[in-house]
Amino acid sequence: MQDNTPTIVYTTFPDFQSAKRVGGELVERHHAACVNILNGMTSVYRWEGKLETGEEVVMIIKTTAARVDEVIAEVEKLHPYDTPAVLSWQATGGSQGYIDWIGEMTSAKPDK
Repeated sequence: MQDNTPTIVYTTFPDFQSAKRVGGELVERHHAACVNILNGMTSVYRWEGKLETGEEVVMIIKTTAARVDEVIAEVEKLHPYDTPAVLSWQATGGSQGYIDWIGEMTSAKPDK
């Protein structure tokens, strides 16, 4: 049985265009029901021993527990960063209609 528990995957991109390209691939391949792309985030982090600050784009990916490994693998494969930030967590509740829609859109052959 497929685990349709709604799962959120968070990642960041260097620009809107690369996020849109990857997000489109994830939805087109039914790995994700929907992605949200948010411009204008500033990240502060340490990389290779140096303090860095940069503008990034946030992507929130809505998928299921059954698809989360595929989503992470695709993001890592298509992402322009060598080590992209990718985190996931399962939702503990929400609108049942929306949860059902996520399951339908990420099934191999969506009903709609």
